[in-house]
Amino acid sequence: MSDEAAVVANGSMSAAKAAPRTTVSNAKTTEPTLTGVRVTAADGRPERLREAESCSERGPAATIAACVRDGLLHPGQVAADAGTRIAAADRKDNVFSVLRAEQAMAESVGLMERADLDVLPMAGVPVAVEHGTPIAGEPAPWGPAATTDHPVVARLRAAGAVILGHVAAPELGRWSTIAGTERVIRNPWNPARNAGSAAAAAVAAGLVPVAHGYDGLGAVRIAAACCGVFGIKPGQHTVPDVGAGAGTVENGVLATSVDDAALALSVLAARPDLAEVDPPGRLRIGLAVDPPSPLLRVDRHWTAAARRAASVAAAAGHSVEPTALPYGNAVFAAFLRWLALSARDVPALPEPDQLSRRARRRLALGRTVHRFRLARPAQIDRVEARLLEFFERYDVVITPTLAAPPPMARAWHFRDRPATLLAGARLAPFTPLWNLVGWPAASVPMGMHPRSDTPVAAQFAGPPGSESTLLRLSAQMEARGPWQRTAP
Repeated sequence: MSDEAAVVANGSMSAAKAAPRTTVSNAKTTEPTLTGVRVTAADGRPERLREAESCSERGPAATIAACVRDGLLHPGQVAADAGTRIAAADRKDNVFSVLRAEQAMAESVGLMERADLDVLPMAGVPVAVEHGTPIAGEPAPWGPAATTDHPVVARLRAAGAVILGHVAAPELGRWSTIAGTERVIRNPWNPARNAGSAAAAAVAAGLVPVAHGYDGLGAVRIAAACCGVFGIKPGQHTVPDVGAGAGTVENGVLATSVDDAALALSVLAARPDLAEVDPPGRLRIGLAVDPPSPLLRVDRHWTAAARRAASVAAAAGHSVEPTALPYGNAVFAAFLRWLALSARDVPALPEPDQLSRRARRRLALGRTVHRFRLARPAQIDRVEARLLEFFERYDVVITPTLAAPPPMARAWHFRDRPATLLAGARLAPFTPLWNLVGWPAASVPMGMHPRSDTPVAAQFAGPPGSESTLLRLSAQMEARGPWQRTAP
């Protein structure tokens, strides 16, 4: 075995040319190169060499951060490798709307000069941010370039993450939970099917280990389930809000592993404790597989995914029993509230006249809902009261994440609105409840659908403040039944 652990930026991304001669401060000897850094083991011990060999530019995120902090990996190499993959994939995948190749390289090199590099929780980790979240200096949808970072972007940067760019998002970031964007985003597992969102597709394809996403009516969890990655929506007030639409939409996280999602969420929430995912104590878990309405059908493979999660939880020592969630009219109430809040925030848009005619029609519908007070706080109060009573008996509830496989990859945003809404309701009846009340929920991969060749998943949800419980339980599920981190 060689006595050296070499880490050299490949220079295949054009922005890599901007990387100056740089050294890694905590390595005993270094050999600078024009495209990156060659790092020599500090003491030549086999342990150090094994650590170096475990470092990979492609993640997991926690490994990238640890290797950058230890001087075994240069963040410029990580950014260059990610940029190369994205540039190659995006010619056909349409995932990124803004790729910050040169800026990411410059920022990754500047990261090495930070005095706190050795304690940064996400040092050098490449991250994608969903379009609509302001990144200083980058084009903002439906308005001028952003002048400042959104708080979630600022927190990621402060933690050492490198923002590679915006992944595409639907107009206003909330109009379609099944088309994902105003372009067709194909599922990395089966290109004939939709991915649900560009953020999930980017993670599942291995373009980035972690991505930020908006969860309105379940978008983060829906897309995570479609693409076989882990996705979590925190409860209200855990992470800085999204601005327009706050109240039903939360800033969530998608990642290839629970560890990585917990790390990213701990940064977004400014709560280091969320990164700790040791197994939880014995939990009382309810298994609720029935849909909110008897008119809705659930694909048996998605029901089986929830039952499989419950079986694994029981084998881990938790108390699990079948139950029924008190949905009432929660799903319809969530949709009305979502429409009303979106319309209410239109005056805050910098250039609303740039919206498409389709978006303006939907905003008009939202204004009607708002004007006639069809979405009332009392609706939420009744639903929340029933749920609080339900969670006196349980710590967590498990449901299927979706009721059917992802739809075919087609331009759903151009289809007739009733058809789109009906397809969305059939796909994801289990997710909107948790947006209505603002409680945390996560989607955990649970195998593959034999007919659609796409993943299946279970949804874990809990009362306010249960983010840590959901993460710990999800990590326990992953340890007992690991899933493939990225699509083939």
